[in-house]
Amino acid sequence: MTVTIRLSDEQAAALEAQAAEEGLSVEEWLQRLAEQHAKLRAFVMGQPSGRPVWELISERAQNLPQDVIDRLPIDAASEHDHYLYGSPKRNQ
Repeated sequence: MTVTIRLSDEQAAALEAQAAEEGLSVEEWLQRLAEQHAKLRAFVMGQPSGRPVWELISERAQNLPQDVIDRLPIDAASEHDHYLYGSPKRNQ
């Protein structure tokens, strides 16, 4: 299937930059995005891949850029209520 969409120059540049960050063409990046969306939709709709959720999370985490990993809090497990719900930190 071929899809044609109209994008502003700014939108096109942002899309190209996102694809380039992953070393992909825009077409490849959009195909990957569509595949990921289909898998997520199947999972949410109760048709999981049959793999344990921790494997799926681990697989996705491997694709995180290092700068994102460096920004993750080191106390996320012990202070999850703070990061998820904004509760005061327990261990300050």
